[in-house]
Amino acid sequence: MSASEVKDLTEQPQKINLPRTSESEQLQKIRHTASHVMAMAVQKLFPKAQVTIGPWIDYGFYYDFDHPEPFTEKDLKAIQKEMIKIINRKLPVIREEVTREEAEKRIKEINEPYKLEILEGLSEPITIYHLGEQWWDLCAGPHLENTGNLHPKAIELESLAGAYWRGDETKAQLQRIYGTAWETPEQLAEYKRRKEEALRRDHRRLGKELGLFIFTDLVGPGLPLWTPKGTVLRSTLEDFLKQEQLKRGYQPVVTPHIARVDLFKTSGHWQKYKEDMFPLMAENDEAAALEQGFVMKPMNCPFHIQIYKNELRSYRNLPMRLAEFGTVYRYEQSGELGGLTRVRGFTVDDSHLFVTPEQLDEEFLNVVDLILSVFKSLQLTNFKARLSFRDPNSDKYIGSDEAWEKSQGAIRRAVEKLGMEHFEGIGEAAFYGPKLDFIFRDALEREWQLGTVQVDYNLPERFDLEYVAEDGTRKRPVMIHRAPFGSLERLIGILIEEYAGDFPLWVAPVQARLLPVSNDFLPFAQEVAQKMQLLGIRAEADVSNERLGKLIRNAEKDKIPVMGVIGGKEVETNSVSIRTRASGELGSIPVDEVIARMKDAIANYNTF
Repeated sequence: MSASEVKDLTEQPQKINLPRTSESEQLQKIRHTASHVMAMAVQKLFPKAQVTIGPWIDYGFYYDFDHPEPFTEKDLKAIQKEMIKIINRKLPVIREEVTREEAEKRIKEINEPYKLEILEGLSEPITIYHLGEQWWDLCAGPHLENTGNLHPKAIELESLAGAYWRGDETKAQLQRIYGTAWETPEQLAEYKRRKEEALRRDHRRLGKELGLFIFTDLVGPGLPLWTPKGTVLRSTLEDFLKQEQLKRGYQPVVTPHIARVDLFKTSGHWQKYKEDMFPLMAENDEAAALEQGFVMKPMNCPFHIQIYKNELRSYRNLPMRLAEFGTVYRYEQSGELGGLTRVRGFTVDDSHLFVTPEQLDEEFLNVVDLILSVFKSLQLTNFKARLSFRDPNSDKYIGSDEAWEKSQGAIRRAVEKLGMEHFEGIGEAAFYGPKLDFIFRDALEREWQLGTVQVDYNLPERFDLEYVAEDGTRKRPVMIHRAPFGSLERLIGILIEEYAGDFPLWVAPVQARLLPVSNDFLPFAQEVAQKMQLLGIRAEADVSNERLGKLIRNAEKDKIPVMGVIGGKEVETNSVSIRTRASGELGSIPVDEVIARMKDAIANYNTF
């Protein structure tokens, strides 16, 4: 290695790690302490403010306050200055364990009614954390030993928001102050850089700019409307997966959007998932009281089970792989909605495989192979596998211990056989079975759950599913639930941000745009565009009659992968002067060659 190469390596900036709070005990202490310092500063500057809760969150902390006047951005600056004063005073952070009666007495003395409600929900021991002798709050910790251990240049108050007490819209409206805190100023600077980059990549902004989808108040929050371009994008992804599934023996099905509530009582969704479902549609009050009527489906699996159960199956019919792009509905709280990544109506690339116990391991591995091939085609490489198992101490799950042990064992065998990097997520299982979830880390180091595959012994039991075994006896099949995309809406939101709207050629809603230098060359541009369209390439001619520079800028802004400039020379030689976003200027290329190369690149999920 040359000296210049060594110099280049030494000058490369070191990657700054920004762990989530849950991944760092030190950050838990820093953010708990910073939230208390912020609350103390608020009450010093605004004596009428009452504190409620102030937890850490993934990359920071917040505190909710009841204050008669709305806080302003100017107030945030004043609060942060006061925080620095508290930090510089190096107040000791003192933990005190008290009786419930003593805690109640002290809370009443300072007239903090919200703390009384919080106290009611606390289990022993009751702990209070003091900042010197100046301020205290109920808290379980952990905290730093001293406010001086906070780095004042590694803390920043970020924003204001409204919040309801206990998240209940019928209760008091509070004011929430968000902040972030890190070990070093360098971490804070990197966090701010990533936030700015996240704004640049925000799928809500890019989706609007690229004309992919819209939301309207008249339709309702969490219910996206897909434009023609957005629909092309959705259809491209759907068609891609449908073709992959057909190659692997999946059979397409279609099921209704609503069903009798009894279907979901049998599956257990009604008992375990009712709060997340849209309300029951009953014919009258009596039917509503008896919980009789229809509901919008939150899951597709009970419908596919009915298709399986429609006739008695033989072991020769298994595995049976049913697949559907089924739209489901979840009554998400309005405050939890977020563009395409958290919506109330979304489409799942759902499939349910009915297999014999002997077929389970092989079929599970085949599903994982499908998911990995999907990720490869989408150029998603930075992911890891999570074994989402049940929490044995929780009562939210259905089924026997034996069924859970068998299904969790099947997942563990699969990842070990594949040699996949994985970790366990205790408590992350679905209520009816464990999952293998694929956790994707995007360009901003954020984590998203994409593909999932689940093993289920419980629903076949609840629905009394059977097949005729080779020896003529009736046996219970095992179900595999799988969704390589997960939610199609969520996947598209993530892809927009991962690519910053610059989709791979095969995914792009418009793959090529022909740019005539003047209107004289528009007929030839339209002819080339039509020829491309007939051969399966999504192409269009720009008819705006703008100057060439403006045409190119517009195509760049619209993130068109391939641009073809057409002037007199190109018409004479039946060619196109190609510019691509991936490779820049490629020069003049014959039309037929351009089409052949584009078709090959699209078919193989490559760039032009």
